[in-house]
Amino acid sequence: MTVAPVLKAPLPPATREHLLSPVTHAALRLQNAISIASREFLAANGFVELLPPMLGPVTDPGVRGAKQLDVDFYGHRYKLMTSVILYKQASLLAFDRIFYLAPNVRLEPLETATTGRHLVEFHQLDVEMRDATRDDVLALLQGLMRHIVAHVLRECTAELAFLGRDPAAFAALLRDDFERMTHAEAVRRLQGLLHGQSPDAEIDWYGEKLISEQTDRPFFITDYPKGSRGFTDGESRTEPGTLRNFDLIAADGYGELASGGERTHEYRRLIERMRESGENPSKYAWYLELARDGGLPASAGFGLGIERVTRYLGGLETVWQATAYPKLPGVLAP
Repeated sequence: MTVAPVLKAPLPPATREHLLSPVTHAALRLQNAISIASREFLAANGFVELLPPMLGPVTDPGVRGAKQLDVDFYGHRYKLMTSVILYKQASLLAFDRIFYLAPNVRLEPLETATTGRHLVEFHQLDVEMRDATRDDVLALLQGLMRHIVAHVLRECTAELAFLGRDPAAFAALLRDDFERMTHAEAVRRLQGLLHGQSPDAEIDWYGEKLISEQTDRPFFITDYPKGSRGFTDGESRTEPGTLRNFDLIAADGYGELASGGERTHEYRRLIERMRESGENPSKYAWYLELARDGGLPASAGFGLGIERVTRYLGGLETVWQATAYPKLPGVLAP
């Protein structure tokens, strides 16, 4: 079996140097175009943009190895948002289709500082659709990515040229449907590549890189095993133990861009899933009250990492190049 290499991406320079860098300028112009294109596409498809909450009594429990950051909220322990997934579900009581451009804070493990793909402070395009299936969301996300890329290719030719990113790298993305493989299929592929991926866990970072180096466009990994993700990911009614979720993985080794799927929403099922995952339901009182009193609607959605998409489209070495004020695990920053 292969041993995953230790990744050693460079750390950011001082703030002045970073903000004066032409690479930073080009990356942030790409990012601006990504935001414009995202809002344009979602508005055209009937989505309402809401301003995201930044703290609450609880946040998403399903983050990948990261810790939550507590704040004192008038004598009560609140959390900075690691993800607005609980609030996305609640917002569907007001609108059928919503999105946030949401800031997130996750205290990632120290060893992720030099992976080139982790930030403590980052932003997600968080999208949720009422009465939607995973297939609905996969089609929406593929369309969104194509719209973003077409917009960037049209509006950011100078920036792409400066960064050395060949527009031909996105030809297959614009032409062909994104491949879909189950988690079990991904595990088999990795075993064929002599990578020791656990069949019961999320695909690890090096595994994502290995698979994505074999393809010319982003692809979906679906059907993660229960226990590998948090209680919000909906379990299949026909295949117990399998989650109706997915990851979107970029081509050329750039890794995960988005995660999503169908949601657990029934009150009793939420209680069961919380207990199965070791969560205390009493912590989620406001959320469970919504599920009990009239119910949360069935839904599906995703969170798309803005800095990670910027890195992929710009062909950047590291994700901190896609933010003006990078904050990496364990590295003091402004």
